Amino acid sequence: MISRITSTAGILCLSLVFFSCTQNAEVQQTQEKDTTSSISTKVEVDDAVTIKEQSEPDTIKGSIKAVAKEKMAGVNITVRYHSPAVRKRVIWGGLVAYNQVWVTGAHSATTFEIDGPIRLGGKEVPAGKYALFTIPGEKEWTVILNKNWEQHLADEYNDADDIMRISVKPQQAPHQERLRYAIQSAGADKGTLVIHWDRLRIPISIGQ
Repeated sequence: MISRITSTAGILCLSLVFFSCTQNAEVQQTQEKDTTSSISTKVEVDDAVTIKEQSEPDTIKGSIKAVAKEKMAGVNITVRYHSPAVRKRVIWGGLVAYNQVWVTGAHSATTFEIDGPIRLGGKEVPAGKYALFTIPGEKEWTVILNKNWEQHLADEYNDADDIMRISVKPQQAPHQERLRYAIQSAGADKGTLVIHWDRLRIPISIGQ
């Protein structure tokens, strides 16, 4: 009789231990899932970075998501793009061909978004979201805003969707390792959108 009670108690103890371990494992697994979900959600919301002035090569491979933001004359301006690095390559006339439409970044089209009307390069641009393309030239660049902002590279580019084209003269500048967009204020209602990569700087006036 004592033997049976001892055996039953032993089985009950083993069952409780197994149940406790199972519960702990399930709790840990749930916590891990919740943590992963939280991190993924944060990344999906906005994982773009602001590119700084940078003269030396970096160790990050590939093109990274980047953003430039500024508020000017009450209008929010946002440029989103993928930023490639020079990595000792020939950029102008090499990686980036002259006289061809360029996404002015990498991967998906660079987007230029404003929540109110502004003047860009001396031309009026209504509120909206656009793709920003350029046609690099040795002495002059063409800067383009196109209605079809959601496209891969310039694969679907159609000049019939252009809302604006302006000509800009490139300027020599200190080496910039990663492609960088910057919105530089020059007062309450004017400034410059600057595209800077390698040793070239493309200034586009805002509000003038």
